[in-house]
Amino acid sequence: MDDELFQMIKWDRLLEATQETIYMTSISVLATFVIGLLLGLLLFLTDKGNMWENRMVNIVVAGFVNIFRSIPFIILIVLLIPFTKILVGTMLGANAALPALIIGAAPFYARMVEIALREIDKGVIEASQSMGSTHSHIIFKVLIPESLPALISGITVTSISLVSFTAMAGVIGAGGLGHFAYLEGFQRTNSMVTLVATIAILLLVFIIQFTGDYFTNKTDKR
Repeated sequence: MDDELFQMIKWDRLLEATQETIYMTSISVLATFVIGLLLGLLLFLTDKGNMWENRMVNIVVAGFVNIFRSIPFIILIVLLIPFTKILVGTMLGANAALPALIIGAAPFYARMVEIALREIDKGVIEASQSMGSTHSHIIFKVLIPESLPALISGITVTSISLVSFTAMAGVIGAGGLGHFAYLEGFQRTNSMVTLVATIAILLLVFIIQFTGDYFTNKTDKR
């Protein structure tokens, strides 16, 4: 009986689905880190009392972040269908999921970046300013290094969320383990396939969490 259940799983398709999930997660994490870091820095630096204080810019960026991080991901995918078709040319496949994944996760991470930057001791920033440091020097030599453990911890949490987002995107044809579990497992009432796909997703999550914790601890100076 166990052999029959084992043979019911299309292992080549499972491997392909896992690779698609890793691809979607990797690309979206990289883009989310860059965009989220830029947005978070803008939120922090344009806020009252900071180097680039600008109320209008801060309101616009905060509005963008608040709107897109509040939209449920499955709805965001639907809303972005016209944009995705223009950008990618299709709504099917791993590449088609990337715009929604990035736009959904970057604002979420931007708030984490802002929180991490707010936790930096203002005395460190003021000391750098008093020494005549340029804005770019303060950003790249003070703000980012001082907040690095929190930034890594934040992108770890965001990466795990992106894995779950890829599973949701898979249900509507984006590929990956979510698509595999839905098409081969749920629609064909094969619970073993769904279970194996779930285990594969959990393994990915554990690997991401372990890696994130490792680098967070390595960069934490406390």
